[in-house]
Amino acid sequence: MTNVVSSGNDGRQCIASRCTRAPADPDRVIAAARAWLGTPYHDQASLRGVGCDCLGLARGIWREVVGPEPFPIPPYSRDWGETGPREVLAEGARTMMIEVSPSDAGPGALVLFRMMPRAIAKHVGIMTGPDSFLHAYERLGVIEEPLTRSWRRRIAFAFLFPQR
Repeated sequence: MTNVVSSGNDGRQCIASRCTRAPADPDRVIAAARAWLGTPYHDQASLRGVGCDCLGLARGIWREVVGPEPFPIPPYSRDWGETGPREVLAEGARTMMIEVSPSDAGPGALVLFRMMPRAIAKHVGIMTGPDSFLHAYERLGVIEEPLTRSWRRRIAFAFLFPQR
């Protein structure tokens, strides 16, 4: 068992020599995510009610729950996930979110999916319950659906939004 060494007034928790921010309230994350339901799918967009892709959905939730985005997202091609071995989404999320084991991911967690075996994780969703998630899906827009066995086995990484 790991002991918390110190806890600051800014919500940080320091475990041994590593400090992380405290996680955001999962109910707040889920409410922010559900506000995007029905938003049409639009590649590289992030405007609630207007259009977004899966990353744009996560960016919009970040803005509502945490605050301004920490850095601009460079343009990306539709096939970016099929080119190269780097886990680009996971690396980016690690720099600003709290990583948890996919098996420990619960409501409010951001999950990254591998859409094909041995491919990099390239799809993003938000868990809204133990067996449901919300995501932006091409042709369907932002939807909430069951986290079926097929979807669950594709989860490669999980992260928690930090507190504001």
